[in-house]
Amino acid sequence: MSPQPTPIPLSPGACDCHIHVFDPAYPLAPTARVRPPAAARLQDYRKLQTTLGLTRAVVVQPTGYGFDNACTLAALASLGTDARGVAVVDASVSDASLVQMHAAGIRGVRFMMLPGGVLPWDMLEPVAARIAPLGWHVNLQVDGADFPRLLQRLARLALPLVIDHTGKFLTPVAPSDPAFLALRALLDSGSCWIKLSAPYETSRTGAPAYADVGVLASTLAQAYPQRCLWASNWPHMGQATAPDGAALLDLLRSWAGDDTHVRRILVDNPQDLYGF
Repeated sequence: MSPQPTPIPLSPGACDCHIHVFDPAYPLAPTARVRPPAAARLQDYRKLQTTLGLTRAVVVQPTGYGFDNACTLAALASLGTDARGVAVVDASVSDASLVQMHAAGIRGVRFMMLPGGVLPWDMLEPVAARIAPLGWHVNLQVDGADFPRLLQRLARLALPLVIDHTGKFLTPVAPSDPAFLALRALLDSGSCWIKLSAPYETSRTGAPAYADVGVLASTLAQAYPQRCLWASNWPHMGQATAPDGAALLDLLRSWAGDDTHVRRILVDNPQDLYGF
């Protein structure tokens, strides 16, 4: 039997920067490609949050709800001041809606550019222009192999950029790969953040270390501790067996290599980015 992960003693304010919340009261959009697991309601997440010793959370609009942010907004209302959110809107959204969402805790717009996403690339700059005055960010998920061709376009965005899942290299690469170096160039700009999360989605080497993705996460955590965030990616959509949340959190210590970096990634960086 493999040893159980050693829990990280967490500082107050530790934040899970990427969760999705579902509820049967809110029907999925016709465009939904994957159904959530049975235990994907806010009360289910609360159990994990308590077990892990986390305080804050960022609720990210699931692709399964399309443009209907009602479930995400309801979760934010229940979680209160210890939560922020990332919505999905297009450039036609009204100023009044943006103001209302900001008051509810929304701080970014999600661009999921893999199958299932609902915003097209031609909405990137128009949406960015609408949300920049609010201090929001673009939350982007792409295949990391595309970073070299996207680098200049993303660097021109006049607002913060948050990239999901250690760059989401669908085929893991070496730290010396040009695509990973392009990701590092974005982080060098000082306006980009990276979530160290969901290694199980792309790893070919697998649990418990996810070594092929872990080497990228470790490189980022140690070179850019001031630009990194951590997330559980709960409830682990599309996974036949959900990974253990404590084991995923424990990986952060091995990646960061320093308790000061761990605190910065879990507490200080989310506070700066999301405005807790």
